[in-house]
Amino acid sequence: MARFILIPACFVMIMILTAAKGSSQNNGQFPLSTDIGSPQIKGATNFDQVSQAYTLSGGGVNMWANKDQFHFASLKMNGNFILTTFCHFEGRGVNPHRKMGLIVRENSGAGSRYADAAVHGDGLASLQFRSVENDLTGEIKASVNMPDVIQLERKGDTIIMRCAKSGYPLLETGRIALAFKTPVYAGLFICSHDTGVVEKAIFHNFRIDVPAGDQIDGYQHPSASRLELLDVATGNRKVIYTTTGHIEAPNWSHDGKFLIYNSGGLLYKFPLTSKIPEKINTGEIVNINNDHGLSFNGKMLAISSTAKMADGSSGSMVYTVPLSGGIPKAITPKAPSYWHGWSPDGKRLVYCAERNVDYDVWGIPSGGGEEVQLTKSKGLDDGPEYSTDGRWIYFNSVRSGMMKIWRMRPDGSSPEQVSFGPYHDWFAHLSPDGKQMVYVSYPATVPANSHPHNQRVLLQKQQINSSEQKVLAYIYGGQGTMNVPSWSPDGKMVAFVSFTYGDPNF
Repeated sequence: MARFILIPACFVMIMILTAAKGSSQNNGQFPLSTDIGSPQIKGATNFDQVSQAYTLSGGGVNMWANKDQFHFASLKMNGNFILTTFCHFEGRGVNPHRKMGLIVRENSGAGSRYADAAVHGDGLASLQFRSVENDLTGEIKASVNMPDVIQLERKGDTIIMRCAKSGYPLLETGRIALAFKTPVYAGLFICSHDTGVVEKAIFHNFRIDVPAGDQIDGYQHPSASRLELLDVATGNRKVIYTTTGHIEAPNWSHDGKFLIYNSGGLLYKFPLTSKIPEKINTGEIVNINNDHGLSFNGKMLAISSTAKMADGSSGSMVYTVPLSGGIPKAITPKAPSYWHGWSPDGKRLVYCAERNVDYDVWGIPSGGGEEVQLTKSKGLDDGPEYSTDGRWIYFNSVRSGMMKIWRMRPDGSSPEQVSFGPYHDWFAHLSPDGKQMVYVSYPATVPANSHPHNQRVLLQKQQINSSEQKVLAYIYGGQGTMNVPSWSPDGKMVAFVSFTYGDPNF
């Protein structure tokens, strides 16, 4: 279920200070590509527009002791931020102590104060830092060997390193107190650890996320947005649209030519060729939230929107409208009701609704009629979606004590838990072939019945005939990231939205 978000007139200030963004096309979004400490061999930064991956090459005798030599792709930043990337060395390499990773540095001097999340050629990962300029480097070794996903967060005067092997959740492996003067230089680095050798490293899925401040409410102060596509087989992400406005919950059209998302109470069609949003006509229904989606034949849209009731109250109602636009037809008799699924034959809708002071899964004919309660367990049941063969309804429920994915027969019988593990799992979406699902997972520190904005969440994949989970993406998002069906019709990609209170181009 969702709440409608008002876009405020004053947007949170973007934290990136460098104005000349992307001064060299090959540098991607990094204005600065430079060598620190004057290494013998000059390094380089190259950005591939198609794969959205960075290749860094560089030499340098070391990043250790009281001075450093390496190649650095960076930009200036203020405040809090989270750097995340997938990374690997290209080729077998020469020196086992070569290093690549993420770094925050106070200045461009060889003995600058800094902290980095470094991966070495021999597999060692560590949080390295120099607390005093021109002093010796310190180190906290990670428990994960040869991670290919690393994260470095600046949170006030605290620096946090997390890392993982792709497919697994990030683990915190180091934390230090280090108060930098601001602004700092942040970005990617490589060091060959051999003065006469050049090493290369590939960085993909690189993101800079500026998290919300402690007092920032995602509804009252919504974030900037990145509309992204993710290749389910490889895990590679591509940003296809950025905006300082707030968008949510992309659906994929059945011909694969466009996406549909909500923003500011309206629905928009987003053609994948022109990449220019087009408003969908929904008449006077202009308080649409992020619970919307297409029928299996691709001709009709179900939407949820706040409306006034006959008794003067207001709440979310479910409507249907042709994909081409028009006057929506009210389907549910009561509020609040939040749509989540069509039956494959198009005859029924399922939704989350509050009745009798409890949220449950309900069903109703797609043309309107009598609603039927499908779940009766105490606590929140949400996010219902039919399997592609119509034999099951998948939903998320807190009945086990955590929010987990369950499934039941279309009449509500035979409920069974299908996701497990230490996270709260929300909004399962079935692939077109019905063999796998993706869903958003929240950390256990978030209340089980809540799916808020502004969280470090996981996008996870699970085969229908297995309980094993695989992490596809590490996202700053939550509410609105992937509330509704978002698979491409060929089953190769999913669409989602990530959020930031900084520059959305990262």
